[in-house]
Order: sequence, then C-alpha cells, then structure tokens
Amino acid sequence: MSSPKFSQAAEQLMQLRGLGPLAEKMGIEILELSAERAVATMPVEGNTQPLGVLHGGAHVVLGESLGSFAANVWAHPDKFAVGIEVNASHSKSVTSGTVTAVCTALNLGKTLATHEIVISDESGRRLSTVRITNFLKEKKS
Repeated sequence: MSSPKFSQAAEQLMQLRGLGPLAEKMGIEILELSAERAVATMPVEGNTQPLGVLHGGAHVVLGESLGSFAANVWAHPDKFAVGIEVNASHSKSVTSGTVTAVCTALNLGKTLATHEIVISDESGRRLSTVRITNFLKEKKS
C-alpha cells in the first residue's frame, strides 16, 4: 500500500493531534487529506450492529471524522473547525470487508465549511451519503 497523500496543512494537523481515540478505535485510516478532498477506509468487522451489518452510527462517525478533519485543514493555522450540523442517508448495507469514504468540499468559506462524504463498499456501491457543516472559529491567542 502506498503512503498517505496529505497537504502540508494536513501533515501539520496530523502531527499536532492525530485522528483521535474514537477514529482509531473504529479502525479508520486516512489515505488522502486536504481541505478540498479526503479519502479514508474503515473495516466493517468490529463496527456492526446486532444484525451483523455496518452500524449506521459507524457510517456517521466515519463521515463526520473525515469531514471535520478536512474542515480543520482548511481552517489551519488561524482557526479551528467545530461541527454544527451533520446528516446521513443510508442507501445500502454491508456485512463484511472494508468501506471507503470520499469527502469532497462543497463550500470552503471564511466562517463555514461544508463537505459531502460518500461511503462505498469494496464493489463501489454507495452505502451512505453524509453531509457536515463546520463553523470555523478563531483561535485565541
């Protein structure tokens, strides 16, 4: 597997704070990260609900983690991003393998950043669409 493709700001953020304990616990791996586009994977195993399918909340954690990180890359170094809205539509289920999330910026503004995250299975079938809006807040000196 090739090494991750990170923008300069993304590299700095990863060194400063990493993905966080929840993303690590769920097995999320970042493959590409910039404000405009981010890609990550997550295993289905260990993230299922009692019926054996990938938990809807796991889709949201993956999407929100990726979208928030991309927004923080946009905000860096003078601001930081905090999520103010997230929604998800689940269209298909999966019971095994790895899912891939592709995050695309819809709006990168001075105070808001909005990203759409499409989560697909190994066959390329869209499983979920997540959208997140982050507020970009000034860092205190």
